[in-house]
Amino acid sequence: MFKSVGRQVCAFDLEWGPDPASGRRLYGLPATVTDGEVFKTLWAKAGATAEKPRPHLQTALCRVLAVSAVIRELQTDGAISLRLTTLPRDLDQLMDEGELIATFLGYLGQHRPQLVGFKSHMTDLPILLQRGLVAGISAADFCRRADQGWGSDYFNRHGDAHIDLKQTLSGWGIAAPTLHELAAAMGIPGQVGAEPPRVVDWWVEGDLRSIAAQSQYDALSTYLVWLRTARFAGFFSAAQYIDEEDRVRQLLRDRIAQGDHHLTRYLDQWTKLQFQPADAVIPLAASTGATEQAA
Repeated sequence: MFKSVGRQVCAFDLEWGPDPASGRRLYGLPATVTDGEVFKTLWAKAGATAEKPRPHLQTALCRVLAVSAVIRELQTDGAISLRLTTLPRDLDQLMDEGELIATFLGYLGQHRPQLVGFKSHMTDLPILLQRGLVAGISAADFCRRADQGWGSDYFNRHGDAHIDLKQTLSGWGIAAPTLHELAAAMGIPGQVGAEPPRVVDWWVEGDLRSIAAQSQYDALSTYLVWLRTARFAGFFSAAQYIDEEDRVRQLLRDRIAQGDHHLTRYLDQWTKLQFQPADAVIPLAASTGATEQAA
């Protein structure tokens, strides 16, 4: 378990999709080949089948499309602020990937928040590094290592600067749940809506708004799972934990009032999960007894 809660906490999520420019370079495809054909080549080389036509690609061959973060900050006067931020800010235009990564890593390098992700040691951090190299950016402050001890060293897996909730709570064995599974079990939205997210489909279709919305949903769920974990570890009392969740609800209400109507889906689903009637679940003993009586 982590040992501290930072004065500033950044719970984040990345979304990415196949990068046609990297595919052209890797396989020597001319510029005249359409992005759609490049995507097909990438998936074919990754072992596409009729049952799985779009297999996962190596992260180095994927472009970062969006990043969202819930940022909690303890002010000097003791007040707590909470905000939800997303890149790209203009969802009508794809943001230059290098600028997106440089902006996010620049914030981390300058402010050194406690970084919280889900499966972030294995996926999110590596893709930020790999695609930052592809884009040719510099992220010197983010890459700075602690001189002594753990400090705010994002590359030290045994410190508290970067908390990967999947690693902290389950490791990588049979006990490892997805964010959706773990969040849903807690009464937190993991999958928003009836259908699983289709990030690659949205990318192929050019639907940046849906991609950004999914990034926000996952960042919110990651933050709420972190809150529950911090409560479990003793960093929040029962009353403080209720206040922390209420801040998230107020954040959602404020953003919805400002026009982010897609967040209504998240708030409604969270409310439904939180206030699910107790009798919606049939106790095992009762269901067993009913079976025996029927028999």
